Amino acid sequence: MHARFYHPVKITVGQIIELSTENKHHAARVLRLRKGDAIKLFNGHGGEFSAHIETISKSSTTVLIDAYHDIDCESLLHIELAQAICVNEKMDWIIQKAVELGVTCIRPITTDRSIVHLSDERSSKRLQHWQKIVISACEQCGRNHVPQILPLITLPEWLSQKKTAQSEHDVRFMLSTTATEGLRDIPKPPTDANLALVIGPEGGFTQEEEAAILHTGFIPVRLGKRVLRTESAALATIATMQALWGDY
Repeated sequence: MHARFYHPVKITVGQIIELSTENKHHAARVLRLRKGDAIKLFNGHGGEFSAHIETISKSSTTVLIDAYHDIDCESLLHIELAQAICVNEKMDWIIQKAVELGVTCIRPITTDRSIVHLSDERSSKRLQHWQKIVISACEQCGRNHVPQILPLITLPEWLSQKKTAQSEHDVRFMLSTTATEGLRDIPKPPTDANLALVIGPEGGFTQEEEAAILHTGFIPVRLGKRVLRTESAALATIATMQALWGDY
């Protein structure tokens, strides 16, 4: 399998491109690629480009674009994941795996029981860090469209946005231990549905938060009889959605 690199500019066949500093380091120092080695590039607008390394050194790495390939690895489902932020390693894991599982966008949110609290400056830095994780996951899993990682907001702010933007194409889920139905009990959503999934923090949502989520049109669902940790809940639910309605 050829190494894949995200290069967010216009790419044309026959063009010679210089890799970014980060990609150059990864190609030379981590993957130890050499002149003539084949790689792939994608710019996030769909499809990918096969290329080969023209020059590689400490100061510069250039590649020649050989061909364009109209490859689409996107899920049939449009899924927005609203995830209550948790400790760094868990949040990184959730974002990485959610991208691999095919989510369209990820919205970090804060809740009453959130353990992690970020200032505006720290939130901005974490957003940049999460964006790098999203890109790296796309490079690894073969996706040629980069999912959005949206700015951190509070749960009430996000629910307010959902109320304002509500449409007949929305199908919304909240994982809840008190729910009586599972995803298999839900009718298959239309192919043009905008699916949203909200997952609580380590301590779960408060009763008031659950009531507000339900009032915004979310369907409570559960996955079996066991209580899942926050880092398991989103991934298990998305995988189930894909198995029931998507491309699994």
